Amino acid sequence: MDNKNQNMMLSPHFSLWEMTRSGTAEQLGIENIPNAEEVENLRLLCKYVLEPLRQRFGRIIITSGFRCEALNNRVRGVPTSQHLCGQAADIHISNREMGMRYFNFIKDNLVFDQLLFERRLKNGCLWLHVSYNASNNRRKIGILSMK
Repeated sequence: MDNKNQNMMLSPHFSLWEMTRSGTAEQLGIENIPNAEEVENLRLLCKYVLEPLRQRFGRIIITSGFRCEALNNRVRGVPTSQHLCGQAADIHISNREMGMRYFNFIKDNLVFDQLLFERRLKNGCLWLHVSYNASNNRRKIGILSMK
């Protein structure tokens, strides 16, 4: 991705670079570059979910946004992941209380397709997975623990 596209702002506080960066992709030399439709999906996700969350709580950290197929395979993402089409983001959560504040704000105030509060059992890592689908927002909610 050239510097011009990396600096593209998808919303007032989220850049294309932030929504596509990946340490795994960098380490493995994977080009994690979305097409125009995927960029538009990222823009809508930022506009309708991430930006309102940012405006309510201040800075939030996106740990995973768009993933190309090669990257999704390497991180063991599911083949139907909405990250593949730019419709999903994972948000870092520093503690359960803050995570529940984010979760409840999104659930009660925003339009979304999927909202998952996730926890990795082996290390206690917490994150929110949230998605936005312009054609069908199901408001699917879940709390998951993974190995």
